[in-house]
Amino acid sequence: MFYKISDFENDWKSESQATLKIFNTLTDESLKQQVSPEGRSLGTIAWHITTSLGEMTKRTGLNPEGPEDGAPVPEKAKDIVEAYKKASESVLEQVTKNWNDATLMLEDDMYGEMWKRGLTLAVLMVHQTHHRGQMTVLMRQAGLVVPGIYGPAREEWAQYGMPAQK
Repeated sequence: MFYKISDFENDWKSESQATLKIFNTLTDESLKQQVSPEGRSLGTIAWHITTSLGEMTKRTGLNPEGPEDGAPVPEKAKDIVEAYKKASESVLEQVTKNWNDATLMLEDDMYGEMWKRGLTLAVLMVHQTHHRGQMTVLMRQAGLVVPGIYGPAREEWAQYGMPAQK
């Protein structure tokens, strides 16, 4: 739960950069990677993260730029990256221009429950973190090198002069 716009702004910038770090590793071919035939593809998850930014914040009265929920998944990884970047920047702009700290305590109907806006922003952030975790598994299956986000990935330990952790 966020109580200050400035706290959200700082965390959002960091988490958006982390998401872009993952998205920038994707290739067009990797977007098709699935854990199973019934599961979402890597591209579908990345696109879900992207479209969720507008879908969730529009429920609070904001109107960020970005693809509509239900828009078809692009075939090019760069198109997902660009759409996410635009939507992420727009969410931050909408929040900082239209809300203040007191606004974070207002409640909106979110999926049949009443959520404070500070909670909605926190859920929006952990939602993308959750799906980034799913993406890293699919990225490994697709043969991509997974970048470290909260610490070094397997391939990055050598940069620290250390063997990869087991």
